Amino acid sequence: MVKFLKQFEGQLVPEWKEAFVDYWQLKKEIKKIHIMKNSTIKKQTVVSLLRKYTFLGHKQREHKTIQVHRRLAASASKGDMYETELLEQFADTEAAVEFFACLDHQLNKVNQFYRTKEKEFIERGDSLKKQLEILIELKIALRHQRCTKGTSPEDSKEDVSISGTISFSDYPNSGEIERSMKMKRLGRSFSGQVINCQGKSLRIHIPLTNPTRAFSAISYLLWDDLINQSSKKCGPEGNNKLHINKKKLHHAEKMIKGAFIELYKGLGYLKTYRQLNMLAFVKILKKFDKVTNKHVLPIYLRVVESSYFNSSDKALKLADEVEELFVKNFADDDRRKAMKYLKPTQRKESHVITFFIGLFGGCFLALFIGYVIIAHITGMYRSQSDIVMFSLLFLHFFLYGCNIFMWRKKRINYSFIFELSPTKELKYRDVFLICTSSMTAVIGVLFVHLSLVAKGYSYAQVQSIPGLLLLTFIVILICPLNIMYKSSRYRLLSVLRNIVLSPLYKVVMLDFFMADQLCSQVPMLRNLEYIACYYITGSYKTQDYNYCMRTTYYRDLAYAVSFLPYYWRAMQCARRWFDEGHKSHLVNLGKYVSAMLAAGAKVAYEKEKTVGWLCLVVAMSSAATVYQLYWDFVKDWGLLQFNSKNPWLRDELMLKQKSIYFFSMGLNLVLRLAWLQTVFHYNFEKVDYRVTMLTLASLEVIRRGHWNFYRLENEHLNNAGKFRAVKTVPLPFHEVDDQD
Repeated sequence: MVKFLKQFEGQLVPEWKEAFVDYWQLKKEIKKIHIMKNSTIKKQTVVSLLRKYTFLGHKQREHKTIQVHRRLAASASKGDMYETELLEQFADTEAAVEFFACLDHQLNKVNQFYRTKEKEFIERGDSLKKQLEILIELKIALRHQRCTKGTSPEDSKEDVSISGTISFSDYPNSGEIERSMKMKRLGRSFSGQVINCQGKSLRIHIPLTNPTRAFSAISYLLWDDLINQSSKKCGPEGNNKLHINKKKLHHAEKMIKGAFIELYKGLGYLKTYRQLNMLAFVKILKKFDKVTNKHVLPIYLRVVESSYFNSSDKALKLADEVEELFVKNFADDDRRKAMKYLKPTQRKESHVITFFIGLFGGCFLALFIGYVIIAHITGMYRSQSDIVMFSLLFLHFFLYGCNIFMWRKKRINYSFIFELSPTKELKYRDVFLICTSSMTAVIGVLFVHLSLVAKGYSYAQVQSIPGLLLLTFIVILICPLNIMYKSSRYRLLSVLRNIVLSPLYKVVMLDFFMADQLCSQVPMLRNLEYIACYYITGSYKTQDYNYCMRTTYYRDLAYAVSFLPYYWRAMQCARRWFDEGHKSHLVNLGKYVSAMLAAGAKVAYEKEKTVGWLCLVVAMSSAATVYQLYWDFVKDWGLLQFNSKNPWLRDELMLKQKSIYFFSMGLNLVLRLAWLQTVFHYNFEKVDYRVTMLTLASLEVIRRGHWNFYRLENEHLNNAGKFRAVKTVPLPFHEVDDQD
């Protein structure tokens, strides 16, 4: 039987953990009472017998072991406060007083948090209902305008915008008040347009969260200028016409729909919060009664049941209302369709996936051992070494699977942090399956390639095999068919697109997290550059491996490839500083600029190996390493806190063993210094330098995978401190002053 504490911790909302009943602390208080009870049990028995036969005591205190006083809080937002008074002596009265003081504190904390969250969700619900009313009226206006124009639905799809002054009303006999809506163009902005609706000036604001919306906004401004010019030619009546962009209205509808989904999810969390805390109070009171042989449970439980968090039904009613509105407006009155959005079902993890992970893992190991043996016997490393570097990507992906496993085990809500869809996100088994199958394919093809070369087949034909393998992976990545994790593949492509165009729009967590991963894949990117040159120029037919190295454009392009990941990340920091105004983003930008300078010096040193360039590489790389180590430990991991209750660590830790954090810092330091080998070129007996470079590149990938866990741990703890469990979706319609 699973202990309640483990069950309780497994079901609670991770971001609200501190707001739940501290069941562990209450158990500690009961343990104190239990220890004292054993030493004074005889004395307590005599006292209870005397009291039992005392008429007055029997009459007044038979069922009044405790009394819970309810008093008004100083602030109305905190609600009622509870305080317990003991009416009987306990084995250890002082310990009992401490227990009830802790219990009262937990009850007051739960009530206050529930009241705060309930108020937040109700205010959000009221705003959403107003937004939905505006959306419905604008959609009715569009439909009415199509009818007046006499256009068919097919023709209306081709309209870019629609204009007109629309009014509609219901007959007074139906019991409804006559309403009208007059919309007038007041102005324009880059991300929104101002309209007058229901007597209020409103702006449709669509955040530029991706490049598509940014380009759409630019094109909308150009179109808007043409509309204004034509309106002036039409006279004063033309200026009163409103041009509603249907794309904007569609985006607004998606935003409101997403906001309803997040609100419903938050209300579900609040319901879980209510149920788990109620169950925790029942369990802890039962334990108290069992230890003390008192009957406190029915007395205190009546107070808990009547307290605000258990008696208020506002959140439950709002959840029903949200569900009703969503079914009606976003699911065409189809409840089953609505529940797919409001209550998405998690994909069941199949044991078939586990079987194939083991199968492909075994095949990969066998093929890899065979490949190494044949390569060692024949001495053919050169032709395959650059393709093998491509395996760095799958190593990185494998470590991401390990990260997912650990995040889930430690209850780090990575899905919420990365804003991933719970129904489409990759589980760690899916990631391992992709890695093992891909690496089996890579090693299998290279094994066949090596075997054919050893048998004397035409080198030009055989050398095309690795290129075809790479081309196959690219085709699978961009394949439009709904196979092989299409949603995840397209999400990856969209994130890569966002990274390349990072200065143009707002940066989200997943974008800069992925950009950080690319900073550890510079060796792979440079090898992909070489492979592209190798096959495009036809060097694979002549076995001229140094052709690309001799060309000027390739050497110049190597600078760009080495800079790009750091440049993209620096641009993301600049954009975040522009959006948020925090100077810490500028400091973070400096870290990537120092990495760019170090990478540039290293590429220059590889081109001209002089003492001057060597000194510059050492100086730049040392400064960048110190900069990066400080940022890793203090900013990204949140460690090295001098005033923390955990010396040299932060106050809140997800791992119980503190030594793991110190070991991780030491390991990160060692792996950060791996660049020394690339500068001084230490020789490891007869090991090929390509193997050495692959090993060092793998160490950097391992360091990044190791960094990922602590980065998300720190992000989760900072997020949990703000009690954010659901996304705050921006709303499209905003009230503005007419003077604006």
